[in-house]
Amino acid sequence: MNNKAGKNFKSELKNKVRLVNKTLKDVLSSPGVINTELKKPVNYALTGPGKRIRPAIVLWCCEMVSGKVNHDALIAAAAIEMVHTYSLIHDDLPAMDDDDYRRGRLTLHKKFDEATAILTGDALLTLAFELLAKEVKNAKTAVRLIQELAEAAGAAGMVAGQMSDLKFEKKPGNKKMLKYIHVNKTAKMFCCAAIMGAISGGADETEIKKLSEYGLKVGLGFQIADDILDVCGTNAQLGKTSGKDAKQGKQTYPSLMGLDNSKKIAKKIADDAIAALKQFGRKAESLVSLAESLLNRTK
Repeated sequence: MNNKAGKNFKSELKNKVRLVNKTLKDVLSSPGVINTELKKPVNYALTGPGKRIRPAIVLWCCEMVSGKVNHDALIAAAAIEMVHTYSLIHDDLPAMDDDDYRRGRLTLHKKFDEATAILTGDALLTLAFELLAKEVKNAKTAVRLIQELAEAAGAAGMVAGQMSDLKFEKKPGNKKMLKYIHVNKTAKMFCCAAIMGAISGGADETEIKKLSEYGLKVGLGFQIADDILDVCGTNAQLGKTSGKDAKQGKQTYPSLMGLDNSKKIAKKIADDAIAALKQFGRKAESLVSLAESLLNRTK
């Protein structure tokens, strides 16, 4: 990515983050959405300085196929960020990865308490589906968005990946299991983001299939880059504790493939993601830049 393209991409990402943050703020300020006891921890969780990559993908995919970001895409973006945030809250709990910091701040169970963290995660997960059901006016579109998000986040997706991630800690490395964990724990939610954006924009099935391929590859690349950063990055860069994967005996690409090979795999995956966008031409520039940016992640 050249300097000009890099600046344009960063500017585009900032714009998308602003749209997502405004939508989340509007949702949280709507009367009757969250009761008094949960309002403070939910706001704390959702207003942290997250990267917002998944919701940005929703908006970019919608914009690419329809020419603009519409209401359904904004709602879908907010919903997927809520589900992602819930997963981080629960992932940080002592029973799982037991971390004190997330997004450069105290994790929710450290800021409040474990019970509050569990219930806040529960609230965000269910609120995401409530939001899609209420705010997406076309019933068929709403049902499809709900289905995609439920499948990606549920027992055959992110939850399955998280379960295997815990189960195979401190066990011998296995390439098949490594890919299974990363595809389910991370990549399927990226794939879901791309599909939800495409659906919101009225994409045809061919376009949805190509964006699904793109999302899955970008998600896997994102996780490999995250594994590499856990080895090479600092707490300040990551916004969480670095080096925890090795201490916990996690199945990661660097631990199984080595650092250099992991970087080569990430490059191949980024190239494959970009290839899936070929039919969209210049309209896919932001999505191409996102795939390229994963190779130089610093946070």
